[in-house]
Amino acid sequence: MSDVVAVRALCEFTARTGDIDLRNTPAPSALEGIAGHILVQGRRGPDFETEVALAGTFEGLSVRGRADGFDPLASRVEEIKTYRGRLDAVRPHHRALHWAQAKVYAHLLCASRGLARIQVALVYFNIATEEETALEETHEASALRLFFETLCARYLRWSRSEAMHRKARDAALEKLPFPLQRFRCGQRDLAVAVYRSAQSGTGGQCLLAQAPTGIGKTLGTLFPMLKASTGGRLDKVFFLTAKGTGRGLAQQALATIQLRLAGEAPSFQLRVLDLRARDKACEHPGKACHGDSCPLARGFYDRLPLAREAATRSPQPWDASSVRSLALAHEVCPYYLAQELVRWSDVVVADYHYYYDNSAILHALTQAQQWKVGVLVDEAHNLVERARRMYTAELSQLSLTAARKRATGTVRKALDRLQRAWSTIHKTQRSAYQAHEEVPAGLLGAVQRAVAALSEAFADGPMLPGDPLPAFYWEALAFIALAEQMGGHALFDVSLGENIAGRARPPACTLCIRNVVPAPHLAARHAAAHATVLFSGTLRPAQFYRDMLGLPAQASWLQVEGPFHAGQLEVQVAAHVSTRYRDRDRSVQPIAELVAQQFAKQPGNYLCFFSSFEYMQCVAQCLQAAQPEWPIWQQTRALDEAGRNAFLARFAESGQGIGFAVLGGVFSEGVDLPGKRLIGAFVATLGLPQVNPINERMKHAMDKHFGGRKGYDYTYLYPGLRKVVQAAGRVIRAEEDSGFLCLIDDRFRRADVRALLPAWWQLER
Repeated sequence: MSDVVAVRALCEFTARTGDIDLRNTPAPSALEGIAGHILVQGRRGPDFETEVALAGTFEGLSVRGRADGFDPLASRVEEIKTYRGRLDAVRPHHRALHWAQAKVYAHLLCASRGLARIQVALVYFNIATEEETALEETHEASALRLFFETLCARYLRWSRSEAMHRKARDAALEKLPFPLQRFRCGQRDLAVAVYRSAQSGTGGQCLLAQAPTGIGKTLGTLFPMLKASTGGRLDKVFFLTAKGTGRGLAQQALATIQLRLAGEAPSFQLRVLDLRARDKACEHPGKACHGDSCPLARGFYDRLPLAREAATRSPQPWDASSVRSLALAHEVCPYYLAQELVRWSDVVVADYHYYYDNSAILHALTQAQQWKVGVLVDEAHNLVERARRMYTAELSQLSLTAARKRATGTVRKALDRLQRAWSTIHKTQRSAYQAHEEVPAGLLGAVQRAVAALSEAFADGPMLPGDPLPAFYWEALAFIALAEQMGGHALFDVSLGENIAGRARPPACTLCIRNVVPAPHLAARHAAAHATVLFSGTLRPAQFYRDMLGLPAQASWLQVEGPFHAGQLEVQVAAHVSTRYRDRDRSVQPIAELVAQQFAKQPGNYLCFFSSFEYMQCVAQCLQAAQPEWPIWQQTRALDEAGRNAFLARFAESGQGIGFAVLGGVFSEGVDLPGKRLIGAFVATLGLPQVNPINERMKHAMDKHFGGRKGYDYTYLYPGLRKVVQAAGRVIRAEEDSGFLCLIDDRFRRADVRALLPAWWQLER
């Protein structure tokens, strides 16, 4: 642990008290806060000192910071805080933190200038009215020194404990051998490449690794990243995944590592945190996140130190169940306890958005704490579409209508003006979908003015859950943030919804800032990490993923050869069938016959993949009509976890039957059916996204953004074939597996399509 700490960080760790209070009272922006500080400082006299650099020590701990202002004539230190609305809306736990910072600065001034006592002023500045409110106290230097030393001692107890943990972690990991008896085929190559990337002396290293199913990618990336973290090279490892299956595999791999660590260093426990979403961790979903509503938010910061200490002494991994039990035992919120434990973890397993989203906590903490982190991105092909959604924002006219019904006064006037600007766009709409390269200035200005009016209104009273006004406010804020970053990587588009029956008025429309290329947003996240490894079984062509994911020019590429060979998988191409949309009806009978012939020839468990539910159902019904005695089951829309488990349970080791699923859905990747649980698959499509106005506009935008004619490949061909390879990959899962694959469409004969299929497949000519 560092022997240097900032005043703010010291106080945030040691002086927070009271409740969690997340009532949505808008705060000034960073720029507004800076401007407010400058304005207040400018009102003081000529002797007033601003941004006073201060430092102090206690038992080897160095505390540093800058006081906002000091008046040497009045012996008065000022801590300036900006706010909106009413002063009494500043939460008690925030005010306690503000006083702690002011008193630490007061001590440092007394110590540096030999003062016996000092006046401490907490100056609150309303950025809307430019009104100052000063809360003043006078403190003796001796009392301030005791306060400072108490905070430092509290921090040092924890800091030294963490330093001991880090030392034990490094010692344990340095002598940790590979936790299994041997590396699998290709696994060592992957591990070596990951280790070298993480061990590099410079930050921002990226490795793009395509490694096939069956080599143990999860363990093959976690083990070397942990080995490379010793000696201060890495503070934390983030394992990011898009699906629950990836999360489960990470937990299994880390349990394997921990088991081997227990043999090498019995007294050491790797701190592994499973970070879950709020809706899965919340104990009181019907209550708001503040002490007046939720009992687990009440007094959270008072009970947090004991809960945190108990967590670090627990021999259990910090999975969702353990964190929940620990939190409830100390009467604190499990979700926010988990967020606090990020600071003290060695490995965090979380969804992509915790690091890559616009307001991601893992990225924010990495920046604030200046951590060196190693980021592992599981099934990285999914990051393209997930990141697009993260950096896309919509405004619905229906949401605006609901907000206007609730609004009064200046807010209603601002929303009415926005409605008129919106209607102007609406009236010029020539079709159901229309895209633009930028947001019209008049419309954007109206959205900004509406947000400003809402901010002022909410400053006078907290926003309540379920109110359409704050719901629209947050949507509008996200829209503005992305509008300010508009470029060739995004579109502004307007979509008309369906008209309401019996209404003469035109249909409502939706405004969207649609991300097309997430690279500009992701590049900064890669740069913030010491090393990032993005791995998957389907990352071809590499240039597509380099372009879309914003990898630096010097990013490494690794193609890991897998353990499989052509003799394991019989691949047939049904080139006499077209699955193009116009040919769907004619293809149903031939596809059903192909499936029936193979099942009769070699009974067992098969999976059939189709481009839509309707297409899937037509073929399933045709096959069932011809063979009513055969066991056939289908994926249904909106399957819950129990439904998914029931679908997969039908694939018994000694069973026989045919499952029908949608390509790109929950059963086409991340599903492990080894051995005889699945002996074959049919893929009746190239998986190409639907040709529609949105995709066509995205294709055009990528042609323009990248130059040349990459748009078709980047919009349709590469994403489609990736889904095909992922689905087909369900058949061969281990070195001893064998199976059958039928690719149904004449386009599988094309050279550009075949070039995107695994090299070890031996396709019929």
